[in-house]
Amino acid sequence: MRAPELKRTLRPCRRAGISVVVLGSLLLGAPALALALEPLSEAAMSAVRGRDGVSFDLSGFSMSGDARVTYTTPDNNSIYTEKLSASRSDNPNPFSDPYRLDIVSGAPGLADVVKISLPGNANGDQRWQFAYDWGVNANGIARDMGSVVMTDVVYYGGGWQFTTPQVNEGVAFGAALRMDIGQLAYRPRGRADATEQMALSGIHIGAVDANGAFTNQPWVIADVAAQPAVINALTDETGPRLHIGIDWPDPRYGNGQAATGGVAIDNISFVSPGQPTVDLGSSRIGSIQIQYLDIKFKR
Repeated sequence: MRAPELKRTLRPCRRAGISVVVLGSLLLGAPALALALEPLSEAAMSAVRGRDGVSFDLSGFSMSGDARVTYTTPDNNSIYTEKLSASRSDNPNPFSDPYRLDIVSGAPGLADVVKISLPGNANGDQRWQFAYDWGVNANGIARDMGSVVMTDVVYYGGGWQFTTPQVNEGVAFGAALRMDIGQLAYRPRGRADATEQMALSGIHIGAVDANGAFTNQPWVIADVAAQPAVINALTDETGPRLHIGIDWPDPRYGNGQAATGGVAIDNISFVSPGQPTVDLGSSRIGSIQIQYLDIKFKR
């Protein structure tokens, strides 16, 4: 990379004396540069850790389409979702609160971790709107079930971790979540028709303290070291099966306790044309701990 710079330095010099001075200075400096370079052993090289990462923003993000995802059971019954739409309102200063992807060192004795951090979003400026249609085809009956609409979905920090599992094959992952949802609505007549719907308004999910009060911190549902989740394929007497699980808390990498979270819903209501609104009030689960989870999908 030095040769182009040398050419640029010498080209403007019209006098031979100046060129000689410049060239002499470079040659005299070469021994000092050589003395400053020292070979690194493989152990030293493997200990080098950079601080590089990727930051990205989704300012003005919007998507929609007609794609359909279908899950079909062995007896040929199926359920599908389709026509997903998503859009986001933004922070007034683009890229001031981005997503971040990093590769960080794992806990002692464990592999490195791919870490995806969500924006802190302290003021709740970044708000998502989601909608999708769904339906079923079972026992010879195909039925369009309407739409699910989520408005003003706000994430406050948290994110994902990915690494190799401590045992078996697959992908180990962690997840932390603090989220508010303005309204989650099921609309059997379609996403644009709110005259008939079941609505859960003001949903709050996050970490809680010993008294069940929200701490304004993400709820660590799984952690790749202290309580790893995993997705893989396990084989039993019937063959391979998709498996999703969360392991027991590991006291080697944490306090041996599952993190505590809470869920609160400000209002639950049902609306139908020509009928009075049924208001069920609020609901709350003050404290949740996932000690162990083991899900195996039937073939």
